[in-house]
Amino acid sequence: MKLTDRSGFSLVLLLLSIPLFFYLNLNSGPTDASILQGIQDLIRGEQSTDSLIFIEIRLPRAILAICIGFSLALSGAALQGLLINPLASPDLLGVSQTGVLAAVIVLYYGLSAFGWFIIPLAAMSGALLAAALIFILAGRYQSALTIILIGIAINAMTMAMTSLALNFAPNPFALQEIYFWMLGSLSNRSNNELLFALPFMLVGWVLILSCKRFLDAMSLGEATAKSLGFNIRQQKYLLVTGVAFSTGAAVAVSGNISFIGLMIPHLLRPLVGHEPGRLLFYSGLGGASLLLLADTLVQLLPGAQELQVGVVTAALGGPFFLYLIFKNRHVLR
Repeated sequence: MKLTDRSGFSLVLLLLSIPLFFYLNLNSGPTDASILQGIQDLIRGEQSTDSLIFIEIRLPRAILAICIGFSLALSGAALQGLLINPLASPDLLGVSQTGVLAAVIVLYYGLSAFGWFIIPLAAMSGALLAAALIFILAGRYQSALTIILIGIAINAMTMAMTSLALNFAPNPFALQEIYFWMLGSLSNRSNNELLFALPFMLVGWVLILSCKRFLDAMSLGEATAKSLGFNIRQQKYLLVTGVAFSTGAAVAVSGNISFIGLMIPHLLRPLVGHEPGRLLFYSGLGGASLLLLADTLVQLLPGAQELQVGVVTAALGGPFFLYLIFKNRHVLR
């Protein structure tokens, strides 16, 4: 399908914004380090403070911001297209929060001592479990309203259990770690977390983007999609599995960064003619740009302790969510 002038221009802007925000993110941080000097030292094979800060701290953090933002916004666009509901997103349906709860359980019982990979593995498993549980409880019909209501219920229960763990945390270290996971953060992330999460995210992206034509057909209704030859149940499983992998991998290394999957698809939908298939890739790029920018902001803000990036996205997303509720109140009746 041909891109209109408006959507083509928007795509170019999104593609240009990522390297710009990526550069700004690399040059942000509490340490006064020269990234250009660090790259030069790496090319010459020298181990300097600048090169270590670049390769071990800032580069993995910036790449994770791109991948996590892309995953969350892509998943939000996919769920909104699948459920034909403007309020659907991974964090509102409980997928993100269940991943957080699984990580919190690991922290609560001190299981993270067995290896750095235990926490992200638990978070990934929790997100996959939530997605499976939603579809199992929804039954054979799997209507959009049923899935949304079950997701909201799971989200409420997992938030309550996470808060309970926070109240009974066994030691101050566990309390602080649980707190950070609830708010979402990209600080202190290394290449280990990046290499763990990236393969799962890539699988999720492939699964979601492979359902692009199915989402276009679903915008005309399930009956139309079925008449066009789509296996509705199979496509739903592929899409939700992709969302679970993408969101689970994101939550596994960053905690609960909310509202990106809700905001970005709405902001970009008019630019693609409200076509859910085309919206997927645009949303991914928009999510990557937003999280890069938000993470740069939290590193530049003054303070004794770095603000959690999830606080920034929640501050933007909360009012936006209320706006969407009032705007779509006729749909929710």
